[in-house]
Amino acid sequence: MKLTIVLSRRNLLPNGHLFRGKDRLVQKVEPKHLRAIKRDFAIEEQNMLYLRFPYLSEAESYGHTKSLGRQEARKEALLDKSRRLFKKDVTLYERLQHLRVKESWDD
Repeated sequence: MKLTIVLSRRNLLPNGHLFRGKDRLVQKVEPKHLRAIKRDFAIEEQNMLYLRFPYLSEAESYGHTKSLGRQEARKEALLDKSRRLFKKDVTLYERLQHLRVKESWDD
């Protein structure tokens, strides 16, 4: 009995991968799939409405965050972080400054 079930089940499945290729297993379209597609289209249409009619015009939206000063503060914080990570540049003249005790021969 079990052998018959196994052998008969084998003929119901497609050859190869179940969901790819020419012999794939195709799911039936159900009402829940149609409702999901309609819901997605409604959300997309609402998003397009917001994009077509924005809350602020281009003139109003240009520079409205400059007064908050967030960009400058963020830039300054990034510079401070980079200053802490990397040591300041030291020239060879500054590195060997301790050797210049007395230059009597230069006079």
